[in-house]
Amino acid sequence: MSDLIQSTARHAREIPGNEAVVLVTGYGKDAVTRTLGYAQLVQDAQSVAAELRRHCEPGDRVLLLFPTGLEFVKGFLGCLYAGLAPVPVPLPGRGSSQRRRTTGVLQDCEATAVLTDRATLPEVAEWLEQEEQSQVRCLVTETVPQVEPDRYVWPEADPEQLAFLQYTSGSTSDPKGVMVGHGNLAHNFGELRALLGLRAGDTVCSWLPLFHDMGLIAALLLPLHYGLRTVLMPPTDFVRRPYAWLELIHTYRATHSYAPNFGYNLAARSVTEDHLARLDLSSWRCAANGAEPVHARTMDLFAERLAPTGFRATAMRPSYGLAEATLGVTTTALDREPPVALVDPAELERNVFRPRPDGAPLVSCGSPVGIEVRIVDPSTRQVLADGEVGEIWLRGGSIAPGYWRKPEINEQVFDVATADGDRGHLRTGDLGVLHEGQLYVTGRIKDLLIVNGRNLYPHDIERESGELHPAFGGLSASVFSVPGGSSGEDLVVVQEVRPAKLAGTDLATLAGEVKLTLSRSLGVPVGNVVLLGPGKVQRTTSGKIQRSRMRQLFVAGELEPLHEDLGPRTRAQYRPAAVTEGGADA
Repeated sequence: MSDLIQSTARHAREIPGNEAVVLVTGYGKDAVTRTLGYAQLVQDAQSVAAELRRHCEPGDRVLLLFPTGLEFVKGFLGCLYAGLAPVPVPLPGRGSSQRRRTTGVLQDCEATAVLTDRATLPEVAEWLEQEEQSQVRCLVTETVPQVEPDRYVWPEADPEQLAFLQYTSGSTSDPKGVMVGHGNLAHNFGELRALLGLRAGDTVCSWLPLFHDMGLIAALLLPLHYGLRTVLMPPTDFVRRPYAWLELIHTYRATHSYAPNFGYNLAARSVTEDHLARLDLSSWRCAANGAEPVHARTMDLFAERLAPTGFRATAMRPSYGLAEATLGVTTTALDREPPVALVDPAELERNVFRPRPDGAPLVSCGSPVGIEVRIVDPSTRQVLADGEVGEIWLRGGSIAPGYWRKPEINEQVFDVATADGDRGHLRTGDLGVLHEGQLYVTGRIKDLLIVNGRNLYPHDIERESGELHPAFGGLSASVFSVPGGSSGEDLVVVQEVRPAKLAGTDLATLAGEVKLTLSRSLGVPVGNVVLLGPGKVQRTTSGKIQRSRMRQLFVAGELEPLHEDLGPRTRAQYRPAAVTEGGADA
């Protein structure tokens, strides 16, 4: 089993001049391209490692605070060569929430050093000073002394040794770092190579953040392990100009590029006819879609919109994975359009997967390779039969041993036993069903809404809300419930809206139409609609809707809505000042 240290060192010897990582920032005539070959990358990483060895003890954790770029790659590999555990995290930024999260990770992993680049150093130094973390040494990758190749002996990593900590992108108050071992990483590399169909000479193109598992492992470490080329662009460049992502795939003849569902939706809705005429995407064999629920309409929209460029619908690969399993678990088959089941939505609410010709579309995430998937009743821990919805449990060599220093949580999540005593499973917290060997993910246990005795999946409602008016097109929604007193839970639909596309419809009328249409469609009252400006629905770093955070902001009255249409009970409970000022029926 070859680890990342051995494989990159081998590439530096055997294919020293081959491009390992290409970074493209900016666009058009302002674009700047920087490249690292394998020999230079490994020498730079070893130089970082030699400097880290002067300041850290084996096994220490090192926080990586970089924008997307070549210095991140040097820093990550440098930690591995030095026998340290890199901890990739987002830059602290200016927002209090992000700063708290980064500080929480620093304190949780007890990092002894921070790696950054020259341009980011002032921001990082200011953050460390404000957070009173002056004991943490801050090192800059560009300023470390260069060492001669092979000056140091870089030991082979033990499979049980911690490779890096991958912090999940949820709670800021209780950060959880997944302990990914070298053995877990090597095992998942094998799975991902088979799942994604990687071949010699392939090129991976990515705008995904490098502190997120899909961006880090699938788009960077995996191609580095197999001696391939990765082309990177900053996530901010993609958000500003989604076409730049497609152009990069065109320019570098990329074979693999991945994104969450919202990325494909944004690109399909943003690309123009002029863009399409200039693009050739026929090289793109694998467009993996993961990290959030995959929508059949998004796949159809993207494949249809990009068809003139040579993009094939068979390249779209819905996938399922999570940091606790290192990354990849399933993806759909190569060279086949992804299976989409039409299921009875009423039966699905009762946790039964029943196909129906006129049913709601549910996208398959494919079949596993090298990992065991079981569907288990989360209450009784009984393994369920095909066609029954339950919690997705996993077992195999890619499953991490647990969260960093969270023994109580680890007992409940990792190495869990089924009702018959069969141990070694990871509880994912995700709901799903196996049907004809395919895994269909139906939602999250924590996100499941129970309204009037019915099980409702928020992502289904969010998708439907986003299709109700052109002003919602391509924007995000967040659906959650709030306590409604003795009457149970009340639904709240938060929807981003683009005012420029209202076409004469006022916001109050639009909110009323959303309430009426969704109430009829769902068969339960939708009494609360909140309309926000674009970009106001909060997401995790991986692109997942932060429903619990949106609920907190709603309850606290901190969403800053363009318009808020609340039912009397919700308004009385959560906006008492407004009721007092405007009267009970205001």
